[in-house]
Amino acid sequence: MGRQGNSASRGRATVSGSSTVRKPSPAVYRRRRLFLGVALLMVIALVAGGFALAGAVSGRSEQASSTDPTAGETASAAASPSASAPEPTPTPSATPTCNQNLVTVSASTDKAAYGPGEKPMFTLKVTNGGTMPCEVNIGTSQMEYLVTSGPDRIFSSRDCQAKSEDLLKIIAPGASETANFPWSRNRSVEGCQPVEAKPGGGGAYYIFTAKLGSRASPQAVFQLN
Repeated sequence: MGRQGNSASRGRATVSGSSTVRKPSPAVYRRRRLFLGVALLMVIALVAGGFALAGAVSGRSEQASSTDPTAGETASAAASPSASAPEPTPTPSATPTCNQNLVTVSASTDKAAYGPGEKPMFTLKVTNGGTMPCEVNIGTSQMEYLVTSGPDRIFSSRDCQAKSEDLLKIIAPGASETANFPWSRNRSVEGCQPVEAKPGGGGAYYIFTAKLGSRASPQAVFQLN
């Protein structure tokens, strides 16, 4: 009995031992492999999604920085001049040239009659008849002192003029500028050729006309004795 009991015990032990080391069935292996495959796919999807999300966030950050209005305002403010810089003072406009229609030219002599050997002093006077200051050229390039006697051209200051110069003067409204010329009681011709004849005396009358550019004065009459 004892042996049989031991044999039975050993037989049950053997059976029990064989049941604890039983290998899983093929279905269990398939379920495990399927689970591992699904888990691996989920891990790959999470990693790929993380990279895509990081790229999208980076792209939005770059776009936000490039379209940031504050950055544009800063650059604009840096490029613009300082608000405290003084504004340039406008250059005053030049004085306009006198309108010839508003300029008056007159002629006069220092005496009405001259004795033998006395030299007349001719005066040219230009007056601004406008309402604003203006500039007029009263240089030798523009003026002429002309002496005539009837149709006879006696003398012109331009015939033997050494230099022709400009002289610009600003004349106030109603104001005048004058220029004097001493005449030596001589004759002249264009080109400054020598003339031996002298103007006649004996109480003859002569006419002095002052010219400035295209303007001519009324006649001033004087007498040579």
